[in-house]
Amino acid sequence: MKRVLIIRPSAIGDVVFASAFPTAIRRSYPDAHIAWLIEPGIEQLIAHDPDVDERILLPKAEWKALWKSGQRMEVLRRVAALRRRLRDGQFDTVLDLQGLLKSGLFAYLTGAPRRIGLGSREGSQWLMSEVVPRGGDAARISSEYLHLAQHLGLDCSDFLPHLHLDPQAEAKALARLADHGLAPGRYAVFAAFTTRPQKHWFADAWQELASLVQQQTGLVPLLLGGPSDREAAASLSAGAPGLINLAGQTSLSESAALIRHAGALVGVDTGLTHMGIAFSVPTVAIFGSTCPYTKTGRDNARVIWLGLSCSPCRRNPTCGGAWTCLRDIRPQRVMGELNVALRQAA
Repeated sequence: MKRVLIIRPSAIGDVVFASAFPTAIRRSYPDAHIAWLIEPGIEQLIAHDPDVDERILLPKAEWKALWKSGQRMEVLRRVAALRRRLRDGQFDTVLDLQGLLKSGLFAYLTGAPRRIGLGSREGSQWLMSEVVPRGGDAARISSEYLHLAQHLGLDCSDFLPHLHLDPQAEAKALARLADHGLAPGRYAVFAAFTTRPQKHWFADAWQELASLVQQQTGLVPLLLGGPSDREAAASLSAGAPGLINLAGQTSLSESAALIRHAGALVGVDTGLTHMGIAFSVPTVAIFGSTCPYTKTGRDNARVIWLGLSCSPCRRNPTCGGAWTCLRDIRPQRVMGELNVALRQAA
């Protein structure tokens, strides 16, 4: 591997899981040029990774907007421009970590002689020179990426998610903390929101947990989320005295910095929660309809998953909206696990 392209354009959590890959490549091939094809915004997660030499942006949302507005020739021109850039990269190895038709197409457009797809489907397998089935210990965080790295013979020591902060975003985050009278390490991030309701814990549970966290640890609950979470965050915070609501007010890089400097994190199956593990912050992850891992690789990170017969249902719930897999996880249980995580970090 002399010139390597990683394709994992989205989403936040998946990019966090894959963040161990560049280091594994660098350890095995110190002189390799490592590039990553990724969507704008999410690229903030790898912008300061010293093992990523080049970030190639895939502006999918921008192309969709142009297509819908009727500017289809412009979309084709931009796709052609990206194809030229991919060809100019002269990659000898492409790793398609997404394994979908759209990612496989971009792997094919590079012209690289070695195109390796991870669990390729939707027809993308026909665009690869090699397909590696998804495998490994499914209970372990980043298991499928570790499986591929082992298949490739890479140095997989300490193969765990890790992130690097943007110094400017970190400075903004610390200033924001100061504005609220908070010091690093003296608050607990709540990562309560995702794009799918079947992964959400309940607002009343978060409110009760906020009180328990303040009483038992002295940490101030700090709620993070994206712009689309503002309304839900306002409702949640209204019933949680002492909680600081920053949902929709921070960039992805700033959110990462706030997590890095947190004293603890509690979250559902969302990218921000996985960041807590990447930064080795004491973390409790609450899973219900999904269960991406139960083995975190960190002594100070705990997973709560009840393992009901109907779980994980992922996108096909059978409970009629009862979400028993999450409702039966009580705040006292979460608080107990958080205390264990904090003791392990001490």
